[in-house]
Amino acid sequence: MRAATENHFSLYSDAVDAMNVPRELKGFRTMFTSFHHFSPDKAQAILQNAVAARQAIGVFEITRRAPSAIGMMFLWALLPFVCTPLISPIRLSRLFWTYVVPVIPLVLLFDGVVSCLRTYRPHELWEMIERLNATDYQWQVGEHSGAFGQLPITYSIGYPRTNRETRLTAGHHIEGSLAT
Repeated sequence: MRAATENHFSLYSDAVDAMNVPRELKGFRTMFTSFHHFSPDKAQAILQNAVAARQAIGVFEITRRAPSAIGMMFLWALLPFVCTPLISPIRLSRLFWTYVVPVIPLVLLFDGVVSCLRTYRPHELWEMIERLNATDYQWQVGEHSGAFGQLPITYSIGYPRTNRETRLTAGHHIEGSLAT
């Protein structure tokens, strides 16, 4: 794997607790459409662990606690009706649980709606961040909406400030500009 990625990536084969990441794992931590699976206390512990290790972290969620997102889950639940015949190998059990007793679409619908209802809103992410012991961290939280028809993505990105940024926020004057 290292040769194919020019030593930019490596494999860590052990399970990793996001609230207690091993110190030897360095780099930008990411969570894609998974942060809502953690209670507020555990979600905050994940952020605090990144801060304590002085590692950058990015949390990205495509689900939202909004009627439009919940409505999209009903369309998502229709997908198995279209895609099931395209999955190889074709299994009678999959056809049965999709078309005769539509358990698979109902499970997708339930999971999608619950995920939407559990997703943190930007102001809730800010509340978690404000409770962190992270005075020398820079945070960006919000929703990014792309072109028309693209779903907005809720994000939270935190990273340690450089010494220069820390001096600027402490009230010291430094020549030049700081790009954000």
